[in-house]
Amino acid sequence: MNGYNFTERVRKVLAMAREEAARLHHEYVGTEHILLGLIREGEGVAAAVLQHLNVDLEEIQAKIEETVKKGKAAQATGPDLPYTSRAKKVLELAMGEARELGHSYVGTEHLLLGLL
Repeated sequence: MNGYNFTERVRKVLAMAREEAARLHHEYVGTEHILLGLIREGEGVAAAVLQHLNVDLEEIQAKIEETVKKGKAAQATGPDLPYTSRAKKVLELAMGEARELGHSYVGTEHLLLGLL
């Protein structure tokens, strides 16, 4: 992680992203799952920013689920689900945002910036 620590909340979001991928029967963790994890977590800086911008989190969740559709039963689950190259890029961008802001941690706010 290049010396950057993911906050407990980010670790929780990433665990939720894996859960969302498994729930949707996907064999990967993608950016859509990370966003679903951020929405589900609902209490971090990222969620507060989205709420401040009057983003309807339930509508976003429904649109994601409608767009990506359920897959067939996934073979891998939990920590065995690989991240897509785009999801990995989001994590790299989040670390870059944290570094540029002079933070020694990666929080949900950095994760949201990485997604954008």
